[in-house]
Amino acid sequence: MCEHCGCREVEPIAELMDEHLALLEVSGDARRQLAGGDLVRCMQTLGRLAGLLGRHVSREEQGVFAAMKEQGDFVDAVEELEAEHVSFDEALAGLDPDAADFADGVRALLAQLSDHIDNENLGIFPAATITLGARGWQTVVGAHEAEPSFLAAASA
Repeated sequence: MCEHCGCREVEPIAELMDEHLALLEVSGDARRQLAGGDLVRCMQTLGRLAGLLGRHVSREEQGVFAAMKEQGDFVDAVEELEAEHVSFDEALAGLDPDAADFADGVRALLAQLSDHIDNENLGIFPAATITLGARGWQTVVGAHEAEPSFLAAASA
């Protein structure tokens, strides 16, 4: 994960990046369970991932993404990331541990999620840090206050 641009010095962005790390940890758990043949635990972990991802996506889309689109910056990139969010929801909802391609589907989904996280951490987050004005940051902070980080609940 990049530490060069100063994104981590901006609290809302640092929070989203910390959530990304947590999502990758849960993904790693699912990969290990899949490799060990424990499909029941893998499905439970993927269910947990879906729940965490839903909360995280809400914060991104209502915060940074909404602010970027409102400001007119990187709209195409933001819309592409939003479309990927929808595809993750659909893929997670469509997983069937009895399907012959289940393991391949899980591995592909988790690889796509990892790439997506890299694109946000190394693309849209640095862009937001540099380009958002005061009004945009108000949108971001408001979204984060409306939907607190799932990490805050885990540490409480």
